[in-house]
Formats: sequence, C-alpha cells, structure tokens
Amino acid sequence: MSAPAPAQSRREARPDRRGVLAGLAAGLAALAAPRAMAQAPARVVVVGGGFAGATAARELRRAGLGVTLVEPNPVYTACPLSNAVIGGLRDIAEQQFDYAALGAEGIVVVAGAAVGVDATGRRVSLADGSVLTYDRLVLAPGIEVRLDGALPGYDEAAAAIMPHAWRAGEQTLLLRRQLEAMEDGGTVVMSVPANPYRCPPGPYERASLIAHYLKAKKPRSRLIVLDAKDTFSKQRLFQQAWQELYPGLIEWVGLSQGGKATEVIAAERTVVTEFARHKADVATIIPPQRAGAIARLAGATDRSGWCPIDPVTFESRLLPGVHIVGDAAIAGGMPKSAFAANAQAKAAAAAIALLLAGGSPAPPKLINTCYSLVAADYGISVAGVYRPANGLLADVEGAGGTSPQDATRTFRAQEAAYAEAWFRTIAHEVFG
Repeated sequence: MSAPAPAQSRREARPDRRGVLAGLAAGLAALAAPRAMAQAPARVVVVGGGFAGATAARELRRAGLGVTLVEPNPVYTACPLSNAVIGGLRDIAEQQFDYAALGAEGIVVVAGAAVGVDATGRRVSLADGSVLTYDRLVLAPGIEVRLDGALPGYDEAAAAIMPHAWRAGEQTLLLRRQLEAMEDGGTVVMSVPANPYRCPPGPYERASLIAHYLKAKKPRSRLIVLDAKDTFSKQRLFQQAWQELYPGLIEWVGLSQGGKATEVIAAERTVVTEFARHKADVATIIPPQRAGAIARLAGATDRSGWCPIDPVTFESRLLPGVHIVGDAAIAGGMPKSAFAANAQAKAAAAAIALLLAGGSPAPPKLINTCYSLVAADYGISVAGVYRPANGLLADVEGAGGTSPQDATRTFRAQEAAYAEAWFRTIAHEVFG
C-alpha cells in the first residue's frame, strides 16, 4: 500500500463542489446502465435441450442474457456411444443427463414442447397453450426420423418391430433386447440411408459393435449392411478393422451392388432392395431424416427438409432473428455430430450476444472430432476444421484427417480410451 499524500497536495487535488456533483452524476449513470440490464436483460429462448441447445443456453446465460430453455423431456439420452449400449458394452444410464445444472446457472428450464413460432411477433407457442416472447430465438431441435413413407413400409408400427435406435432411449434398449433374444445362427440386417443424416460414421460403428456382440455371444450369426451409398465416413478404417476383427461376419452391400432399401415389410422382418429380399431375425432400419419438427413448423426448413443458415451467425436465411444450430442446420462440409453441435452453439451464442449489443460478429473457425468404436478396445477417429466460405461452412484444406491406416493395436486401444474421455468431458461441460 502506498503512503498517503501530504496535506498540501491533498488540498491542491481536491475538486470543487461542481466537480464532485458532476462526478457523482456520471458515476450514478454508469451504475444505472448495468443495473437496468440486470433487471431486464435481452431475452433469448432456446428450443431443444441436446448438445446444441444446452450448450447455447449455457453460453448465452454466461454472456449475461436472460435465457429460457424449452425441452419436453426431463432427461436427455445422448446418442454418442449409444451403439455401445446396443452391443452390450455400456449401460443406458451412462447416457442420461438432466437439466439441474442449467437451472442452477439461472436458466429457466421449461418442460414443454414448442409447437409454433411467430418470427414477426417474436413469439414461441407451447403445447400447453402458453407463449414465450424473445429478442432472439435459437432452434436446436436435432433430427426427425422420417416415419412418413420416406422409406415405404417404415412407420411407427414398423419401428416397434425393426427399431431405428437413431434417437437414443427405448429404441436403443429394444434393439439390444432383440439381439440378446436372437438364436445363435440368426441374421441381422441393417439398412443405412443416403446422406445427409445424423452422425455419418454412426451406422458403421453400430455394425461394428453388433458384430462384436455376435462374435462373443452368437458366433454362428451374421450381419448384412444394406447401404444407399457406395462410400462412407472412415470407410477404409472400418473395413480394415472388420477384416481384422470380424472376418466373414459382416457383409456390406453398397448402392451399386443393390444395397439401397426400397421397402420394408415389418411383419416379415424383410428388407427389400432393387435386386433382393433380405429376411432378418433382427433388423435395424436407419430411415431418411430431416430437421426436427419445430423447424418445419416454424418455416425454417427449405425443400431439402433442413435449415439454411448464415455460417457466420447461424441466423436462419428464412426467418430473421432465429438462429439454428446442431443437426437441423445445413452446415455445408461440417457433419452432423455432437462435437459439431457443441461448437456451432458456442459460435452462435457469441454472435447473438454481439448482435444484441450492436456489434458485428467475425467469421468463426470451428472444429469437429468424431470417435468411433469398432470394439471395446479399438477406436478410430476423424477430425476437421471449418470456416465460412461461399455461404456455407467449408473444410479448411489440410487441417483435418483420420486415424492412421497402419496404427498399432495399442494406438487403437488409446483411441477407444480417448472416445470415452471425450464423451465424459463434453457431457460434463454441457450438462454439468
């Protein structure tokens, strides 16, 4: 602590009465602005409590904004690593998170479903008839699994027989129970759609972990993967691992070999393609997808069924004042994944806070990493960096890549451990 100034210096530095009053007025004005902001901060409503929505809500609240999160489910069941639940390597409880930590941060969590958006009036309608007003709206509805005839024969009733398990939860457990009940020597059939869909490597991780289960528990069984594509994410790594770990167990049928499903007959557990009918003892059908229902009801989707956005702010190109993050957004080269949803939500929240303060957001640079398990101790990964270009998010050339093709089993085991560590880290960051 410095010594006090001499008396004469203090007298010379003493301001006159007018200066004191002016200083007090300025100080009170400065204090009044933040106090008013604290009493009535900008209101942001976030619809959807997955990795994108929960991240956006927390980041916006930490920016000092008033945040309401709308989510009908009190418990969120995460999709990353849910294939390990199907394969018997993980318990469903490890995938489940509530919103207590978000509420403790001052976020108002509304347990309800959004059923409409009035972008002109800046209002969100809920299923119970209540209405929320906002200054900015974030839609993070994830995906809607299409049970409307997009794949003929596949509807709600068919999904109860041939589960998609593409929204983690009861469908995940249903598929696991079916595999456990199947006799050794049975046939499992999986159908994979054309792009785009949530988690591009997800079907092939599922195939791997089903094969892992069959090899250990039902070694005379087989798995047929019917694919509407000829190429897929991390293909060389997956197929190399299948040859090493599951030789003869997995048959992958690509588009050019007649792998595209054209119909399902649920009562017969049969998947029909252009050239064949595949009878299954257990079938898992991953159908076509689109943005979650509220995005369509709001008018935020285009003819593709997904939501066009500005890649700098994530604001809808169709609805001013509405931002869309996560799987529902058309994000160019950036895939639909939990890591991507988390990264997009952070960028969007920063942009929203700046826009509400009258600023202009700078173009973000976003990262995505995706781990896949091929066995309990065998992991592979892909990473990418993305930035706005030509109205979309584009890959930064040379900034990403996949696991090395010639990695040792020790390296693969480390990547499996990294996958688990990544999941724990992001789940704690998002849900507390």
